[in-house]
Amino acid sequence: MVLSFLDFLSMTQAELKEFLDEKAEFYENPDFLKDDPLQIPHRFSKKQDIEISAFMTATIAWGNRKSIINNASRLMELLDQAPHDFIMNHIEKDLDSLRSFVHRTFNSEDLCFFIQGLRNIYANHGGLESVFSEHQQPQSLQNSITEFKKLFFELPHAKRTEKHVSDPSKGSAAKRINMFLRWMVRDSRAGVDFGLWKTIKPSQLSCPLDVHSGNVARKLKLIKRKQNDAKALLELDKKLKKLNPLDPVKYDFALFGLGVFEKF
Repeated sequence: MVLSFLDFLSMTQAELKEFLDEKAEFYENPDFLKDDPLQIPHRFSKKQDIEISAFMTATIAWGNRKSIINNASRLMELLDQAPHDFIMNHIEKDLDSLRSFVHRTFNSEDLCFFIQGLRNIYANHGGLESVFSEHQQPQSLQNSITEFKKLFFELPHAKRTEKHVSDPSKGSAAKRINMFLRWMVRDSRAGVDFGLWKTIKPSQLSCPLDVHSGNVARKLKLIKRKQNDAKALLELDKKLKKLNPLDPVKYDFALFGLGVFEKF
């Protein structure tokens, strides 16, 4: 479907759905992984390695995508290409090799705490899936993100490190964690997301809202709010669930692709 600027301004909901379905199908394609940070967890086969590499990659997923991929790759090297084993079995001196790591404002102090926080999650709270599924609500995982952050930071930590895990209850759209949850929950049939977590439904997911998807969503009249925050995310979620109640976040591919690759 080829539409002009004036065409999409007057689209019916059925036409909008057709347009976004077409774009989502095009961009939910393994060919795009070579330029996407999601390629990092695709290097692993063990469930916990996929989860941890995905969580760490999503955590540093802001800025230039090439830089994100390079630094996430380096991070996996520092974790001996076995992130779960490193996290659960490292000793204090093993952390010395992490001291040089930095990605933008995420530095080695943050990384060393993340190692401790993840070990606590797996050792004492049943793992990442268990924490997010325990606090899920029927229509949303935003409360799960808030509760996860509380558990993650229950160990002593530097206050500055808290900024690297967003909290929807504080007004954040929590783009990176919502992206991580999409990776873990959505079906793997297209060869992009993993479908690892069976205790959470795709219908509960929220779209990873950033400057690209937000701008496209506004042009398509999916949201009115100007800020990319929790209120805008709720607005977007409601609209996307009307288009596809069972899998609203499939449209993340369409919104992101239109914004990044087509400069929509």
